[in-house]
Amino acid sequence: MAKHPGIFPTFFMSGFECSTFLWKDRKRRNLVAETRHDLHAMQDYRLLHDFGIAVAREGIPWPLVDRHGQLDFSVVDPFIQAMQANKVVAIWDLCHYGYPDDLDPFSPAFTERFAAYCRAAAEYVVPKLPGPHFFTPINEITFFSFCGGEWGWVAPYRNSREDRMQLRVALCRAAIAGAKAIREVDPQARMVNIDPLVHVVAPRDRPDLIDAARHETQVDTYLAWDILCGREHPELGGSPEILDIVGANNYSFGQMEYREHGPHAALDPHDDRIVPLCELLGNVWQRYRHPMIIGETSGMGQGRSEWLKDVMEEGLAAVARGMDLQGICLFPAVDMPDWHTGEWLHNGICDLVEEGGELRRVPDAPYVQELRRWQKELNRVVALDEDPFSDPVELQDVVDAAHRLDKKPDDNWS
Repeated sequence: MAKHPGIFPTFFMSGFECSTFLWKDRKRRNLVAETRHDLHAMQDYRLLHDFGIAVAREGIPWPLVDRHGQLDFSVVDPFIQAMQANKVVAIWDLCHYGYPDDLDPFSPAFTERFAAYCRAAAEYVVPKLPGPHFFTPINEITFFSFCGGEWGWVAPYRNSREDRMQLRVALCRAAIAGAKAIREVDPQARMVNIDPLVHVVAPRDRPDLIDAARHETQVDTYLAWDILCGREHPELGGSPEILDIVGANNYSFGQMEYREHGPHAALDPHDDRIVPLCELLGNVWQRYRHPMIIGETSGMGQGRSEWLKDVMEEGLAAVARGMDLQGICLFPAVDMPDWHTGEWLHNGICDLVEEGGELRRVPDAPYVQELRRWQKELNRVVALDEDPFSDPVELQDVVDAAHRLDKKPDDNWS
């Protein structure tokens, strides 16, 4: 029996880019199709199996399964079959920036239909896969609110701070209703609420923006989680049980210099204003004291292995400080295109190489080698056994490694 049983079957996780937004040109994007994950689901999940990863963030594309309230979930059947064959459990992402064409997120109908969809999604997937079952009702509510509420990148194409604030509240209202609907189907279902880790500083020559930058770092970053757990806007029905597992996404561009208009500017990796990842995780832990995962993280290009090394060292420093870090999600499993340019980002465990009209999956060898090194260091499996769900993961091995290795937080993001 595990001394310190984990929530998930493996400490290392992964996932697949599954955005289905209406983009700036008013056309629907489907990143699952663009990466051919829909056609290569069995191969993609076999890769995770062979990497020793038994947890994957996977999307159910709401705007594709919901046609004016008529639901057809058959689009996810290839993913379910691949999960069954390769012994991988899903964290089902039910709204990844996209929603049906006929809905207005600011209307009550949005919440009602989202709750009905969440209930039906749980009814569809829960009987087909072993438990426990994990769901992210709405992915990155804070970032979604910026994209659709202030920057006008995606529907609903709003362009003001006030619209961003209203959109965030509307998305939180829907996410709370969705979580409650899921638990009507599976009372034991776990929610994994994902949002970015953010640290914003004022430009060195703009001391007048210090307060605005501090507010975005210390208040705005947490507002969606605060609503979900019932601290803010309690009339929406949030509670600690709704917040449940906190998924904090960590990318280098999450540390930024404040801009009054448009997206902030990412700090240079050597900027002395960068805060160690361990400290950012500590802020989340002190605020909620909930189980946490790093919900997404990846480096770019040739820096992927070094990024994983830094994230692991910072994560272990957090564990040594007593934080309940349940896992790290190497996202994505296969490469994804830059939303704006369409160029491959080279941020996946596997690159996608165009060959004969196909997208061949090519593992990034240094990245995989670094993953293997940490799996062995933490006494994790390097490939899944016949039944990875038979016993809970032993997190005490991770805790022991954190104290043995005694890693210290640092601000090296290069």
